[in-house]
Amino acid sequence: MSSSTTERHPDGQITTEQRSHIFLIGIDRPEKYNGFTPKMFAELADAYAELEHNDELRVGILHAHGKHFTAGLDLPKFADAMKAGEPILPTNGVDPFSLKPPFRTTPIVAAMKGICYTAAIELMLATEIVVSAESARYSQLEVGRGVMAAAGATFRMVERAGWGNAMKILLTGYEFTAEEALHYKFIQEIVPDGEELNRALELAALIAQQAPLAVRATVKSSRTYFFDGPQATVADYIPIMTELSNTEDAAEGVQSFIEKRPPLYTGQ
Repeated sequence: MSSSTTERHPDGQITTEQRSHIFLIGIDRPEKYNGFTPKMFAELADAYAELEHNDELRVGILHAHGKHFTAGLDLPKFADAMKAGEPILPTNGVDPFSLKPPFRTTPIVAAMKGICYTAAIELMLATEIVVSAESARYSQLEVGRGVMAAAGATFRMVERAGWGNAMKILLTGYEFTAEEALHYKFIQEIVPDGEELNRALELAALIAQQAPLAVRATVKSSRTYFFDGPQATVADYIPIMTELSNTEDAAEGVQSFIEKRPPLYTGQ
């Protein structure tokens, strides 16, 4: 993992940059349409772990260098592992696809552009908010390569777009637009080309202004619903609210309300 885009490796890299409480995570292999390699997956998981465990960080942004987000996996680099039944998704750090614990609680905004194929869609579906350039192109085309989407699309697409729409995308591999992605509820906003990262930064700044512990608790609660259902989520409400209500941030929230000023949260 590197904080510089000047160091080049044939298998690409994941860049990181901290801007105050915002952590930018960049996919960096533009000469290969940002095609993912095992090295990049491992570095991405490490970057997610840094986002989750660094108390200075309150929100992440997943973005890409170059013209395209990613064309997906560099399949030849994963073929042997797939044939052997070995995991191809990262087993280190924090899972960027949010399929296995420990689950991330620090939110991420994704900035999509250019070609957004296969892993691109599954990565963005695993984030909290997605901003797309208007000309971005999406495709979940694994079935055309003899495999299937296996990093969350088969259930996240059904949950958001409905069975028929999900099957239309997953079984045909057809390329769809940002407008269609918005219609299917895969993304939240469409912006002019070149503005996707700026808008992601704006949204991340708004999140970073909120109480960090409350933000994390909200993400965790929503994920509990997603995997364990409404009863488990409701059962956690009182203990979570009790814990949050006894924090310094909660006291600051009340005091700032009384004094009619913006709150200054510390994450304590």
